Amino acid sequence: MAKVTQSAQKDRQYWLLKSDPETFGFDDLWNAPNRTTHWDGVRNFQARNYLRDEMKKGDLAFFYHSGGEDPAILGIAEIVRDGYPDATALDPKDQHFDPRSKGGETPWSMVDIRAVERLPRPVTLSEMRTRPELASMPLLQKGQRLSVQKVGAAEWNAILALAKRGEPDS
Repeated sequence: MAKVTQSAQKDRQYWLLKSDPETFGFDDLWNAPNRTTHWDGVRNFQARNYLRDEMKKGDLAFFYHSGGEDPAILGIAEIVRDGYPDATALDPKDQHFDPRSKGGETPWSMVDIRAVERLPRPVTLSEMRTRPELASMPLLQKGQRLSVQKVGAAEWNAILALAKRGEPDS
């Protein structure tokens, strides 16, 4: 599985999923039945394209809390179902309803994810900003707000290494 000691595999892709912990946090995923839920409500076309076209069963994702005093990566999730139509876009009672989705058809997609593990410690945004090996991560780029982002294998391994260390560098 995706133990923190595991390094990147050639055929697997890596992702970062951003969520405000007050809306849906890593604890919510961890406490979901079978630690599994769908990643829905994405209403950005680039992020949708990742969900629909590129994320595959077996890929891994960092779960990133975007809110709070110091946003951080808290855990790892596995993609357990390839992209499929996001039914929340069709439900007028859902907060992610999209009135442009009609007749049972929607342009929006979602994937199913399962919590795999909690990191030994959170890896904070401020800490990631100090690491030259992470400088090209989309998360650290100005104006990057996508809730679904790619993570390179080297970046994945660097973040796992940080998570295994003790307290962050001062």
